[in-house]
Amino acid sequence: MTDLDRAHSALTDRLDTTDAIRTAFSAHPRHEYIPDAIWPSAVGAPLNRADDPDGWARAVYSDDYVTTQANDGDDGPMNTPTSSSSAPQLMADMIEAAGVGPDMRVLEIGTGTGWNAAILASLVGPEGSVTSVEIDPDVAAHARSRLKATNVEVGTGTIPDDSEVFDALIATCAVQRVPREWVERVGPDDRLVIPWAPYREGGPTPVAALRRTGPGTASGPLTRDASFMRDRRQRGARQRFPGTGEEATSRSTFPEGSRDLLDNDRLTRLVLTCPGLYIAVGGRPWRDGAAPVVALGEGDDWAHIWPDGSVTRHGTGALTTFTEAYTMLEDTGWPGLESFTLEVDAESGVHTIRSSLGTWKHPV
Repeated sequence: MTDLDRAHSALTDRLDTTDAIRTAFSAHPRHEYIPDAIWPSAVGAPLNRADDPDGWARAVYSDDYVTTQANDGDDGPMNTPTSSSSAPQLMADMIEAAGVGPDMRVLEIGTGTGWNAAILASLVGPEGSVTSVEIDPDVAAHARSRLKATNVEVGTGTIPDDSEVFDALIATCAVQRVPREWVERVGPDDRLVIPWAPYREGGPTPVAALRRTGPGTASGPLTRDASFMRDRRQRGARQRFPGTGEEATSRSTFPEGSRDLLDNDRLTRLVLTCPGLYIAVGGRPWRDGAAPVVALGEGDDWAHIWPDGSVTRHGTGALTTFTEAYTMLEDTGWPGLESFTLEVDAESGVHTIRSSLGTWKHPV
């Protein structure tokens, strides 16, 4: 039988973070917040703690996220994650980016299991406060049951409609359009740490460490890559995988194959610098098995980049846009995500990426 307390101690020891954040993690064992049913696989039945306690413990004390709800609580042919416990290092990085400390008032969007809120409560202390909002009533009820001994207030649905202004906001779901109400609920120059989604569905959701710069505006660097579920109020229809069911009309080559693009973490920076171009990854038959394909879509044009760098395509626009961005980033040594700034105008909905390489306005 797995020693859960020892497993939690090992997890906190692995965190690359400040002493204060590590201490807050130590005070709240992850296994006390994860429900008994989890979904470790995209298909099949959930893993129940009573049936496989060691398997449950291994999932809980991995360094990865844990899916704690699938399909909004319904059954389905696939276990699409709709609530989870985020990866611990990602949690620590976001808390550090928000600058959470004693006596602060923190607003969390997306309570989930309640684990993140409990850690925030330890950091702000008895004179601070944590208000957490969860859209799913069942998920909120579970979190409340775990947070009874803390000073966390869990609300269901939307942000409480009152005049309270917070010192920091942390979102645990991704948005393509940062809501004005989020920006307005922190004070001038205070922080909002938000996973930002260039696409309505699919694709990367890099974490932005924003500061409020004015009425409805905020700006700040991207701090790290991530993959968050979307805010349920901003879900859209899944985009069609470019080229599905169509025949290629020409072939060419690309400097890197699909596996190299993925292994070298190229795609998020290419997404940022190619507004209007849809970049997707999917498995496709290739040679004697299946392989990852990087697919590009721009209007009616599409291209598939295969593991050996070969390209099948229809039209030239999609590949041309992608190649130009790749060349620019390659020539400048692939600058890190932190060199890109997200500027948000929540009133107009304009979301702009800036860096020393250029400026890109992303459609919403």
